[in-house]
Amino acid sequence: MADKIPAQSGQTMQVDTDLVRQLATVLDETRLTEIEVQDGERRIRVARQVQMAAAPAIAPVAAPLPAPAAIALPSQPPAVAPAASDAAAHPGTVKSPMVGTAYLSPEPGAAAFITEGASVKQGDTLLIIEAMKVMNPITAPKAGTIRRILVQNEQPVEYDTPLVVIE
Repeated sequence: MADKIPAQSGQTMQVDTDLVRQLATVLDETRLTEIEVQDGERRIRVARQVQMAAAPAIAPVAAPLPAPAAIALPSQPPAVAPAASDAAAHPGTVKSPMVGTAYLSPEPGAAAFITEGASVKQGDTLLIIEAMKVMNPITAPKAGTIRRILVQNEQPVEYDTPLVVIE
């Protein structure tokens, strides 16, 4: 169903409210914060604000504590970045081309498409991403060995999420 909505230029714009509702449902199901689709010149973006949980209140202290003497502490090294960000920079990283849910096997209970250490040929299916009830195979862009699988089965993924490292 398309509703006519006044546009800023004074003309009316056709909006497919059923599509907007479907996109909102995908947001709820996948716990994503936004999704955008484009069909020719028409682009629809649905986003939601995420409410952060408030930190629990700390009970007040009965009497103030004396300030500790100043102690020189050695500087701490910077935190080590997670391995996933290293994998994202790897030239053999296969990234998600879409927003959806990643599936590592063709059906529940079936063997996974790939395992770490396995060899793949260009065009072999690595995993499937379900987007709006459509199963999209993600294929190997080159031949090589699977070094790391960076997603878990049924994990929601966003555009450009690192999925697999092929060397």
